[in-house]
Order: sequence, then C-alpha cells, then structure tokens
Amino acid sequence: MSVPAPPRDASPPGQPKKAATAAWIGSALEYYDFFIYGSAAALILPEVFFDDSDPATATLLSLATFGVAYAARPIGALFLGHVGDRLGRKKIMVFTLMLMGLSTFLIGCLPTRDQVGTLAPVLLVLCRVLQGVSAAGEQASANSMTLEHAPPDRRGFFTSFTLSGTQGGQLLATLVFIPVAALPEEQLLSWGWRVPFWLSVAVAVVGYVIRRRLDETPAFAQQTATEGVVWMPLVVLARDHWADVLRVVAGALIASVSTIFTVWALAYATSDAVGMSRSSMLWVAALANVVALAAIPLWAALSDRVGRRPVYLAGAAGSAVTMFLYLWAISTGSYPLVMLLGILAFGVVYSAANGVWPSFYGEMFPTRVRLSGVAIGTQIGFAVAGFAVTFAARIAGPDGDDWTAVALFTAALCVPPVIAAVTARETRLVPTERLGERAAGEGAERTEKVTA
Repeated sequence: MSVPAPPRDASPPGQPKKAATAAWIGSALEYYDFFIYGSAAALILPEVFFDDSDPATATLLSLATFGVAYAARPIGALFLGHVGDRLGRKKIMVFTLMLMGLSTFLIGCLPTRDQVGTLAPVLLVLCRVLQGVSAAGEQASANSMTLEHAPPDRRGFFTSFTLSGTQGGQLLATLVFIPVAALPEEQLLSWGWRVPFWLSVAVAVVGYVIRRRLDETPAFAQQTATEGVVWMPLVVLARDHWADVLRVVAGALIASVSTIFTVWALAYATSDAVGMSRSSMLWVAALANVVALAAIPLWAALSDRVGRRPVYLAGAAGSAVTMFLYLWAISTGSYPLVMLLGILAFGVVYSAANGVWPSFYGEMFPTRVRLSGVAIGTQIGFAVAGFAVTFAARIAGPDGDDWTAVALFTAALCVPPVIAAVTARETRLVPTERLGERAAGEGAERTEKVTA
C-alpha cells in the first residue's frame, strides 16, 4: 500500500532554497565546461585542430564544431526527457554533470592536427557531441527541480537560479581564459589551451557531491504515488501539448543572442578587421556576465509580480535592438563604447528573456511531461541558435567584417520568440498542480491509458 504524498505545492522547509542553490552551482559548473569550448573555438582551436594556412576557413570550421553540440542536443533531449519524466529529475541532474565533466576533460587530452592529422578534428567533434547530449538534459532537469520545489508565488524567482548559474559558468569560463589567452603564443598553442578543459575534473567531483544530496520534488512524488508516471511521455507530449512545444522551440531561438555575443562577436572583434585584443574582449564578456548575475533574478522576481509575458517580451524585442548597437560599437573600434553596449545588450536586456524562460516554459506543461516538454522544445531551438554562429560567419562575407548582415540576422531570430510569447498563456497565478491543464484539454482522459 502506498503512502499518500504531500500536496504538490508543499515542499519541505528549506528545500526550495536548497534546490535553487544546487541548480545554480551545478549549472555554473556544467556550463563552465560548455562555454570554455566557445571561447576556445573562437580564439585557439582554429590553429590547433584545423589548417591554419587559411585562417578564415579554419575559423569557420572551428565555429561549426561549436554548433555540432547544439545539433546533438535534440537527440539527447528525447532520451533524457523520457528518462527524467519516468525516473525523476535528480537522476538526470547527476548524470548530465558527470557526462559533461568527462567529455570536457577528454577534449583537453586530444592530440592536435600536427600530431595525428585529420583524426584530431574528428575526435574533437565526438567529444563535442557528448557535451551536447549532456547539456540537453541539464537545464530542463534543473528547471523542473527548482520549479516544482518553489512556492507557487515565487516560481519565477527560484527557477531563474538555473540560468543565473549558467551565466556564472560563463563568467568563470571567461575569467579562466583571460590569463590563458595572455600566454605567449608558443605556450598557448602547446599546452596552455588544455588547462581550462582539464579543470573539468573538479567540476565533476563538486557537482556530484552537491546534486546527490537533493530530494526529489513533491510534484513528481505526488505524480508517482497517485496517477503514476507516464509510460511514453513523448506520445502524450506530441498528442496533447504539441502547440506549447512549438512555442518553446520558437522561444528558444532567443539563445542566438547569447551565441552571437559569446562566440561570433568575440571572433569578429579580435580579427584583423577590428584588431581588439583577446584579453580586452574577454573582459567585456566577464563584466556583462557579472551584471547578468544580478539582473536575472531581478527580472525573474518582477515576473512574479507582473507576469512572465511582459518581461520576456521586453527582453526578446530589446535584444534585437541592443545587439545591433553592440556589433556597431565593435565596428567602430571604440573599446569604452563596446564595453558599455556589451553590458547593456547582454548583461541587462537579454537577461530579461533569459531569466524568465525557465519558469515561462516550464509552466506550460504538467508534471508528467514537464521535463520532456522543456528539454525537447528548448534543445531544438538551441540547435538553431548553436549554428547561428556558423551562419553568421558565412554571411559576414569573405573578410568576416559585414557586421550589419549579422546584426539583421540576429534581429530576425528574435522575431519567433516574440510571437511565441504573444500567443502563450500567462501562468504566474496558476497553482503548480494545475499547470498545463488547459494545454492538455480533453487529452487528460486519454493520458490515463498510457500511464504506468
């Protein structure tokens, strides 16, 4: 005989803060691994793994490997979303962190093109695929964990800690790369670039200790004890929640702002066309992320008061404008202007959408398919965002300096997120146990036939 589970909104005292803290630290450590690759792909890997006799092509190929992980993410989302909705959020959170730590460490151990020829970039791509699979389940599981532990009236604030942690990881990756990028060229290309990747061993150990102590969420425990878990979450998702999955796919394209800012703009600013130093541009990214660490929870807290939609819309529409200004600032070569507009675009405006989407997307789905819905929807959209860097490098012209084309391309990618938000339901006042009910509609009765 099963013991009745507590009400879905009744998380034990201290658990919401514990879940948010674990999500923040775990995401920071996980995305440290993910973002050091982005910095390396823009600054170092073209010379280490690709033919440096043609720098433009080498950079294009290196940026393409950055996108490979995003292409792998939808596949990882299908598998990890299914497992997470059947076995729980905690198991996925531990697994993804360990996989990310291992794959990143292996990148630091890879032989270079000079040592093994074309085998080097092949091995690099394989490790990058593993990174993508890991990232596919990381945010969705952490978001589900924090949302389902959070008080109903503060879901936006607590769930935003996952994305605040992501920014923390990006900041840490940037700070680690600043002294590495300052090494003499010979040391940088021989062993210096490997050090940030080797540090992922610490990432895996610390993350495991933190996340293994988490409790499963009351909402998932209630679902398991009463209705049972869904036997085939993907079937229920495709049948009853397809419209919201499409909204999440469209909304997730906002991540293109992050990839263009983090990777393409960095490569453009340090190219011969502009000539800024690696270290100075890494400091722009670092300070923008410091501001984002404060802005994300503030925007999310505001969404608990005024709603998810208006805050998200402000971030998505505003990013189209501020990213145009940021790329223009880089083209002028004025470092103070680049610093100011970089902080405004990425640290302030983009943080509005970035801080709200974890609750906004997660609240579109019921507990039984939440992890699958968020994982699949975001990772398909993120796959496009990952390759946005490659497209940007292509449309920037043979010299890689057509920033206006890239700015217009980035603005165009902000349009689907705006449409998704305008057509979505406002969910900030919906009780946790009733989230996703309207989306399911009459499908709720049919869902019972596929639960275990």
